[in-house]
Amino acid sequence: MRKTTALRAAAAATAALLTATACSSQRGQNDQSTAAGGACKGQQTTGITDKTIKLGGVYPLSGPASAYGTISKGVAAYFKYVNAQGGIDGRKVEFVVRDDGYQPPKAVEETRRLVEQEKVFAVFQTLGTPSTAAVWDYLGRQKVPQPFVATGASVWGTDDRHPWTIGWQPNYVAEARVYAKYLKDERPKAKVAVLYQNDDFGKDLLGGFKKAVAGSGVKVVAEESYEVTDPSVSAQMASLSRSKADVLLDVTTPKFGSQALAADAKDTEWNPLHILNNVASSAAVLQPVGFKNVQGVVSATYFKDPADPQWADDPEVKTYRDALHRYAPDADPANQFNAYGWAVASSLHKALDAMKCPTREGLRDAVRNLKDVKVGMLLPGVTMSTGPGDAFPLETMQLMRFKGERWQLFGKPVDTREEFGPLTK
Repeated sequence: MRKTTALRAAAAATAALLTATACSSQRGQNDQSTAAGGACKGQQTTGITDKTIKLGGVYPLSGPASAYGTISKGVAAYFKYVNAQGGIDGRKVEFVVRDDGYQPPKAVEETRRLVEQEKVFAVFQTLGTPSTAAVWDYLGRQKVPQPFVATGASVWGTDDRHPWTIGWQPNYVAEARVYAKYLKDERPKAKVAVLYQNDDFGKDLLGGFKKAVAGSGVKVVAEESYEVTDPSVSAQMASLSRSKADVLLDVTTPKFGSQALAADAKDTEWNPLHILNNVASSAAVLQPVGFKNVQGVVSATYFKDPADPQWADDPEVKTYRDALHRYAPDADPANQFNAYGWAVASSLHKALDAMKCPTREGLRDAVRNLKDVKVGMLLPGVTMSTGPGDAFPLETMQLMRFKGERWQLFGKPVDTREEFGPLTK
């Protein structure tokens, strides 16, 4: 399978480090891993016993993408809540979090620490496309599951050489298809300017959008990229403004999404429909800009927004709010990133319950054999499904528009599998 430039760069950046430690890592695996017996004979049980299961996660608790760090609080709160109920199939969960600062070499270092020192059962949640790409070869060689990575890059579902790694959230191409359908239906002659992050994340969504609007009256008329090391995107926004496009597709991470929204609000001579990608759509990103300045912004989602009054009496949202107050009192329940953490942890719970063997191989196989699995925090109509030839657990999203002080859903959920067909290599 052809990898994109950013994936190759991430791999190259860490190849020397991984090569230098490959022998010792393999020796550590052979010397210290444990195996199951009976029907599961020979399968790995490192990190799991009859009473405990140890999971590791790598998040940017610092650095340019630190806004995502709070996801780990939502995850941890879920596991603490479950532990208080007796655990997962009687096993108490220990969740070990490491900080990579959104730097691939650091992600390698922290992932190796989780595997070789902490002896985790699985590396649940590496966040970001570059960091995930930097470690999936290593985890594959170590035969350690890397389930539900916190990135929507389509490669996690189309690649068939890394069976130990799988995504969770709707992939960026699926998300792009939702925006393309909306514009083709509502603004069939739209002229679109695009701001995107210059890595696999940004290029994946942009490429998916271009392909989805090909042959229609919707045209991309201007593009500007930025690097995660850039101090701001003000110059890029000024350039896009000169295009006079009537739609701005904003493909950014939180820091730069907030900057783009602020620049758009400040530019009174340009008033495009602002479409903000999901990974920057948390109210915590919009609030610094001023809610009055982001009215009408459009995005898409797949899980319940705890700030939306329509879910006030929803049993799962109420449980989430109560658990977050108890187990993560410094975390804001209204922050969608915390809700994301709860939702993905709950999804992993479902996969762990579905294991035929309580082993690493059992989890690897379970996440690739999900059949319309319902998760309480997901929107109605959104379920997890995987199987032969389909390694994308979630591919349904619903549009939302910012009004007042919160997002409001509109339209119907779009199942991109049915609407556009399966995503292939």
